[in-house]
This record gives sequence, C-alpha cells and structure tokens, in this order.
Amino acid sequence: MSYHRESDETPAQLVEVWRGSLIESRHRGHLIAVDGSGQTIASLGSPHTVTFLRSSAKPFQALPVVASGAADRFGFTEQEVAIACGSHNGESIHVEAVKSMLRKIDLDETALKCGAHEPYSQEVARELIRKGEQPSVLQNNCSGKHAAMLALVKHIGAPVETYDEPANPVQQMIFKTVAEFAGVPVKDIVIATDGCGAPIFAVSVRAMALMYARLVSPPTEFGAQTRDSCRRIVAAMIRFPEMIGGTTKRLDTELMRAGRGRFISKIGAEGVYTVGILPSARWPNGLGLALKVEDGDDHRARPPAVIDALRQLGVLEAADLNTLSEYSPTIIRNRRGDRVGEARAAFSLEIDHS
Repeated sequence: MSYHRESDETPAQLVEVWRGSLIESRHRGHLIAVDGSGQTIASLGSPHTVTFLRSSAKPFQALPVVASGAADRFGFTEQEVAIACGSHNGESIHVEAVKSMLRKIDLDETALKCGAHEPYSQEVARELIRKGEQPSVLQNNCSGKHAAMLALVKHIGAPVETYDEPANPVQQMIFKTVAEFAGVPVKDIVIATDGCGAPIFAVSVRAMALMYARLVSPPTEFGAQTRDSCRRIVAAMIRFPEMIGGTTKRLDTELMRAGRGRFISKIGAEGVYTVGILPSARWPNGLGLALKVEDGDDHRARPPAVIDALRQLGVLEAADLNTLSEYSPTIIRNRRGDRVGEARAAFSLEIDHS
C-alpha cells in the first residue's frame, strides 16, 4: 500500500457548526461510496487516505468465527453473533450475552483481555456509581468481539493466553479476512493496537467502503463458506441492532432500525463510519459507504455527515430522516439547556448512476 503525503490528502468540508447566524467551526474529512464491483459512486476529499478501521473492523473480525464453524460448534445464537460485531453499551442484555458465549466455550471473564472502561450507557454508568461498583470487563464495548476470538482459539486449538497477539493463528486468520475484503495484500496492511488491546488495521477509506460493499454483496469469487458467513453476519446485525450499539441513544442501532433491513452500519473510533447498503433496485450490486472525519470527532460531526450521505444516495427517505432527527443536525445547547446552534452537513455528492 502506498502512503500519501499530507498534500495528497486534502479533506473536503463535511459539516458546518453554526452558532446563531455564523459558522463557528468546520469539520472536514473524506467520504466515498462504492458498489459491489468496486465502482466509485460518489466521493469527497481524498478517499485514498489511509487510516485505521478501529471498530468498523468488527464484522470482519467475527467472520472467521462463523466461517470456521466455531459459532455453530459452540451453539452461538444470532444475538451472540451480533454482539461479536458490536461496540455495545454495557447494558445487562450485553453482559448476559457475553457471559453466555464464555460459558459455551468453558471460559469465564478472566480470560478476556480487553480491559474495563466506564459503560457507554449513561444509565448503567450512573447505576455503578450509585452502588459504588467498578465497571466490569464484560461491560467493555469490545467484550463480545473478544469472546468470539476466544471461541475461535478454542475451535482451532490455538493458545488461549495469546489470543490477542498478532502472531496467534486467530489473528492471522483475521488479517487474511481483512485483506481479502479490502483487496489489499496482507503485507501492505499496517497493524497497530486498538483500545481493547487487539490488533487493528489501517487501509484506505476507499478500501473500507469496498469491504462493506463486499460484506453485503459478496462477489462470486469468494468461497461459498465465506459468502454464507457474510449473509449470516449481515442478518444478525439487522435483526439485533441493539446488540451492535444499545437499546437507546446509539447511532448504529437507530440507523439500522430506521433502515428496516436496507443496510448495516458500524462506528469506528476517531471519526470513522461505515455502512453496507444491501442490493436493491437502485443499487443492484449493493453499496459500501465509508467516511473519516479528519479531526477524529465522534459525536458532533459524524452523525449528520453519514445521515445526509445516505439521504443523498437515496437510501434514507423523508420518514426515516424524521425518525433520526435527534442525530441530524446535531443540536448545540448552552449550560442552561437552550438551543444555541447546530452542526449540519455541508456537502453535495455528485452521484454516478452509470
């Protein structure tokens, strides 16, 4: 993979932050939509920019668990497959799902190496404070992914103690999966360490979009087991969106609920967002959408950018946008709770329908 000088990575304006009648700030970045054949449908900025997938990699980290037969061997439910792909809130439904996965592979939470952090759910975090309790490793947003990796380790007989290390056969299987879907040789993928301690991968924003296009519409040259595993991953995410984010107040979950089976969506840290749009009359080969907010903003800029991109691509309709009004535009309030501004999308896509 070639790495581009900063001058080659000119970002486009994605979101304007208005306070009163003035633009106070701007968020810039890179955005691209490609179809299942790899054709560029729309782009902004420099989608060849290389950055880390972060949690947008989770469905591809879960794919070998399904494709290898590990998920079936241990009797993982569809909800458990979904939480392996999720960045969950740490609610009770998430904790119980991960506990169930660990019981099925004859391990417990001490085997998880993802660490602990305050749950994403504000309600759960407040309840821990009220009780004077510390967060559990099970409430880590990545605990489902780690439990799935442990299942794959047990299935292939690899060392449990090093499941999170790049040299472990499980991580090598994941590297190959990412490379296959991104269309990038394994040797050209930069590996670093994610917030949960597992390896993470850097590819171009375009490659991210291609990965999601291939996930929802796997090419015929992929093996039958891989294509079937893609269908299972996509179905699990669509049917159980609350396992991807949370029961409330999570963009991934609310987007997929609004989409009603038309697409899957997944956040990645540092302003990354990815969507896989299933084949339809308008997009018969499916679409992959990926964006990177250059300054890494995860809350103010990303929701209106992804929602408006989906609107312009004809994936979200007026009724869907009304359902998602809490997320786009992002409302800015002062300390008293008054609405004093908003962050809203500020781009127009030139869409190739050929």
